[in-house]
Amino acid sequence: MNKVKIQMAGIRSIDDALMCAEYGVDIIGLLVGQVHYSDDFISKDLAKMIKQALPHDIKTTLITHLDNATEIIDLAKYIDVDYIQLHSNIEESKVQNIKNNLPDKKLIRLIHIANDGNILTNINDIKIADFYITDSINMHTNQVGGTGLMHNLDTDRELVRSLDKPVFIAGGLTPDNVANVIKKCNPFGVDVNSGCRAIDGTRDREKVAQFVKNAHNS
Repeated sequence: MNKVKIQMAGIRSIDDALMCAEYGVDIIGLLVGQVHYSDDFISKDLAKMIKQALPHDIKTTLITHLDNATEIIDLAKYIDVDYIQLHSNIEESKVQNIKNNLPDKKLIRLIHIANDGNILTNINDIKIADFYITDSINMHTNQVGGTGLMHNLDTDRELVRSLDKPVFIAGGLTPDNVANVIKKCNPFGVDVNSGCRAIDGTRDREKVAQFVKNAHNS
């Protein structure tokens, strides 16, 4: 059985990225192109520096709020990411444009889930995807990622079972609950941001190590 993939999102420094890679994180999520509230966005230049500092076997994701295909294509090329995670209500024609221009880069499409498990994204509108990611949404702060909020995992379990592409699960994951989430839902991957942060916003070494250990031993 393949180990679940782990994406650490919202990385803002080379030191944090290298530490996460050291402990077994598979994918580093770099937030570039902000629209909604978040503390985790960085410049394209810093994102490129982080990418270049990582070992070659560690993948990177451009996580972006942008909905302009040309801007997204340019950013993905400049940083040289492996995945593009779209956090906007982007038109499928624009997504097709991205895919046509960057056929080797995998697209991760976001599915918003409310606390009660209600799906807030019209999945039928998503035609182009290599992966899906489920995540909570904070309607009060207009935050669409890194909310630290859990949602009803029964929905995730059903989506993992029914969708035709691999699914990452995000939303309130921590070292304490990640094993249970994986056992319950059997996703392709998990994504964590706030659940492995230190008070100052950097990554907490002990939390990262424990998160990876618990995810891989689930």
